[in-house]
Amino acid sequence: MKAVEKAYNTIRSGILDGRFPPSSRITEQDIAAQSGVSRTPVREALRRLQAEGLLQFVPNQGAVVATWSARDIEEIFELRAMLESYVAALAAERATPEQINQLRELAQRQYDLSQDCSSAVLEAVSVLNSQFHKILQQSADSKRLDAMLGQLVEVPLVSKTFNSYTPEQLIRSASHHLEIVIALDERDSASAAAVMRTHVLAARQAFRALGGEILTGLEKPAAAAQG
Repeated sequence: MKAVEKAYNTIRSGILDGRFPPSSRITEQDIAAQSGVSRTPVREALRRLQAEGLLQFVPNQGAVVATWSARDIEEIFELRAMLESYVAALAAERATPEQINQLRELAQRQYDLSQDCSSAVLEAVSVLNSQFHKILQQSADSKRLDAMLGQLVEVPLVSKTFNSYTPEQLIRSASHHLEIVIALDERDSASAAAVMRTHVLAARQAFRALGGEILTGLEKPAAAAQG
């Protein structure tokens, strides 16, 4: 793995799993030590993460983990709904039989696990969900979509939203994946796109139902605080 990629992965994973919380400072020296590379590739990785919106450069502070307002996160869900619907439509046209089988297996495992809402199961469901979306995106076979989706802060939102799901919402989310697989099997682009849009917007609705509580550690503007 190239030095820049090692530094990039160290920082990005730290942001997404919460080790580098919003507003925390990221230093070249610390990342170089953690990733085992020199400071030059760390600088390039920091610039890349700034372009993706995960970092901000603040005068007299350097690189700082970005914060997100309720409005920012609403916009992320809207963008996901548009882009991931197109991903599903392309996958219905381009997915190989092997990829469809992989997606079917992941969707079924997620559905089976969703019958139980324990914390251990929620973590497993989150992993299966991420794998499903990743393979679906690979099935769409579009570098432009990959680049655009890579700029959306998805992982923290997905994990936090899953923790807020009711048992019914958890099962419904898994059912959407099964419906998408059926649409892929039938090469039905319109249906695949429609179900995916419903799937993403259902996650947004779960976020809204929290009344801003999902923004723990994120910027919470006055308007969101007032509900």
